Amino acid sequence: MGVKVRECKGIYRYLTVGLLIILFHISLAIPTIADQLKDADAAYLRGDYATAFDLLKPLAEQGNPLAQHNLGLMYEEGRGVPQDYAEAMKWYRRVAEQGISQAQFNLGLMYDLGRGVPQDYAEAMKWYRRAAEQGLASAQHNLGAMYERGEGVPQDYVMAHMWYNLAASRYSASEEEKREKALKNRDLVASLMTPAQVAEAQRLAREWKPKKEVR
Repeated sequence: MGVKVRECKGIYRYLTVGLLIILFHISLAIPTIADQLKDADAAYLRGDYATAFDLLKPLAEQGNPLAQHNLGLMYEEGRGVPQDYAEAMKWYRRVAEQGISQAQFNLGLMYDLGRGVPQDYAEAMKWYRRAAEQGLASAQHNLGAMYERGEGVPQDYVMAHMWYNLAASRYSASEEEKREKALKNRDLVASLMTPAQVAEAQRLAREWKPKKEVR
């Protein structure tokens, strides 16, 4: 399916999704499961969403995290099944609680936007932070936005600068537009800070280390 970027609430909200880019490090020991996931992706790519959904659903119910995540995506987008944010939340949460950063980010975004659940910035912050601490650039960017705006957390320009700075450093070469926006947001925040605050934010970013996904 490739990668899509959805912007919500101005330049601050991003959702990166894909049927194969998520959880690609997970080992698929059972060939039939790998084949079924491959068939589901092929069906999605050719626009046969109903078949993709039918292939993913039993795997998700059996506990496969990749299938669970992608099933949540299909419920969120309404592809192969009527759009249902509550069901999307259910499947995202199952994967997020296993420590998978992309699902944590998606769950945070659902809370952030109030999709399938009352808008809750504190919960959004919690899940963004878990994904950001593992190094997911989109989560780091959104965490910076939350600190900048004081959503779910006291406003803190030092922390906002730090997370924007980290996000800019971790976007891939194919995500140049998002990197430029992270840089722009970082510099806008810097204009509101003292030199000492900027130096502190840079120190925090320099010393930051990603945490490993817990599975």
